[in-house]
This record gives sequence, structure tokens and C-alpha cells, in this order.
Amino acid sequence: MRSRFGIDIDGTVTSPTSLIPHINEAFNSNLTLDDIKEYDLTAALPHLPKGEFFDWFREAEPKIYATSPISENAKNILEKWKEHYELYFISARGENARDVTYDWFAEHAIAYDHIELIGTHKKIETAKRHQVDLFFEDKHDNAVEISEELDIPVILFDTPYNRLPTPKNVVRVFNWLEAEQWVEKEFALQQSIRSK
Repeated sequence: MRSRFGIDIDGTVTSPTSLIPHINEAFNSNLTLDDIKEYDLTAALPHLPKGEFFDWFREAEPKIYATSPISENAKNILEKWKEHYELYFISARGENARDVTYDWFAEHAIAYDHIELIGTHKKIETAKRHQVDLFFEDKHDNAVEISEELDIPVILFDTPYNRLPTPKNVVRVFNWLEAEQWVEKEFALQQSIRSK
């Protein structure tokens, strides 16, 4: 039986910089990824009322998702993995983003077995229900909670907003090539030990 990967979309498969040009245009700012020190983007815009940001985001969401660039090497690696693993994309996006998400996957020809838009950052129950063996994430607390609750390794894609310490089951990588190396060496080894 093939192992199943749970994979976040935003900031993992899509570039973590995806939102920044939209924010800069809407709020006349000059933010870079290095300015985003917390997952809560409003922390980088302290002068802005939170409600105003969230209203803007709800309206801009389809455009942001439709134009999000794919992370470097993600497509090729996911294409290779499709032959050996089941790819389950589990995203905090809501059902309102369903069409734009499926269109984006089709446009970029990203391989998948399943896409689930759960409308919340709480992914543990969904990951548990789908019995994923490994998870890919960019949100620090999600990575830690999933690894601890499900006792599975989680690949955490490094960004300035997720640099808190991590437990040993959370593996920090800086790009998809490092993720691929870890899967080929460590994950394959762990799976072979478990199956004995």
C-alpha cells in the first residue's frame, strides 16, 4: 500500500510570497517576506484595523489564489511522488475557494489524489481521517500539533513567520529539493522499519 502525504497549499505548494504583492498594492506598503514575522499578517500592518484587512482579504481571495506562483521545484517533485505516494492536499481555504483552487491545480498541471478545503487551520481531524503518513506545512503551530497528535513526521517549509523551535518530529526544510531528499532518505527508511 502506498504511503499518503498530507500537503498544505498556501505557503507550501504556492510561494510564501504570494500575498505580498497584493497587500502592497492594496495598502500602499513595501513589505517583503522578511517583514512577515508572524503568521497573522496584520502584525506587519499595525496601523491597519484588523477588520479592514480581513474584509479586503475576503474580497481579494479569489484573485490571490488564482495568481499565486508555485514554489520552485514543487511541480516536478509532486509529479515524481505521484508514482509512489498518494497526494492529499488539505488546506485552510474555504469551500468558497473551491473553483479557483481546482482551476489553479489544472492550470499548473499539479498531480493530486484528493483536495480538501476545510475552512480552518485546524487540520488534525482531517489528517487523521485520511490517515496521512507525512504532512507538509508552513504554519508552525499546525506542524507541531499534527506531528504530536498523529505521531507522524511533518515537513515545515522555513519562512520568517515560522522560526520558533520545533520538536524532533518536525523537520525544517528550506525548499522542495530538501523536502525531496528527506523523503527519499529518512521517510523511506522509517517506512521500511515500520513494515518489518
